[in-house]
Amino acid sequence: MTTASQHTAQVELTVGQVAGSFGVTVRTLHHYDAIGLVVPSARTHAGYRLYDDGDLARLATVVAYRRLGLSLSEVQALVEGDGSPVEHLRRQRAAVLTRVEQLTDLVGAIDRALEREMNEQRPATTEELKEMFGDGFGEDYPAEAQERWGDTDAWRQSAGRTKDYTTQDWTAIKDEQDAVNAALVSALTSGAAATSEQGMDAAEAHRVQIERWFYDLDHQFHRTLSDMYVSDPRFTKSYEDLAPGLAAYVRDAIQRQRGPAPRRLSEAAVVSLA
Repeated sequence: MTTASQHTAQVELTVGQVAGSFGVTVRTLHHYDAIGLVVPSARTHAGYRLYDDGDLARLATVVAYRRLGLSLSEVQALVEGDGSPVEHLRRQRAAVLTRVEQLTDLVGAIDRALEREMNEQRPATTEELKEMFGDGFGEDYPAEAQERWGDTDAWRQSAGRTKDYTTQDWTAIKDEQDAVNAALVSALTSGAAATSEQGMDAAEAHRVQIERWFYDLDHQFHRTLSDMYVSDPRFTKSYEDLAPGLAAYVRDAIQRQRGPAPRRLSEAAVVSLA
């Protein structure tokens, strides 16, 4: 065994000094020594480990590979492979490039996930709403609706609720609306009367869906709203496109729901995508 006095021409560091220099723990260095990965070449007279220049160069390579995420067995195979120092460096470079490629792919995946999350959390655009709900929710609709109902409590309540709705929120609204409309179509095409239990249940689901997402809608207000389904051509078309006769069927089912008599139409405050 060589001693410190025989190695005065080169750097020799203790375990503690090496650990501090390379940012690893003393325990890690002891483990590398135990498995033969990086074995100190020198000892002091008292028997303490000393790392010389060659040991430090090998350790630097091991640390670099470990920081690339390679396992100890992979690192050992690389550092103990045959070849010149140039070939070792080429292997190290290849390992680095592989890791860079993996990290680049990971960054891309994170960016895509971040973009999805940001899109879901921002308010939906008019273009996105038009794509989900059709041309009836075009660029002129918000201005027209505000001019028509902007001084009503229902408009103010609906505007307050929906201003921050995200694309994800509107998708949930659309899915629920489609389910309500499907129940209404099913009641109509099955031959059930608008006053039947099936028709009334579908009408109540229609009311609840509007109230959940837009504004307070009691049965009295709901009946007033239903008149528009046969008097406003755009509302009528949205139902007739689903099934002929559906607009009048929905109106009749809503009109027969229990509750006080409907208010005058001039009192209606309607902001609905239904």
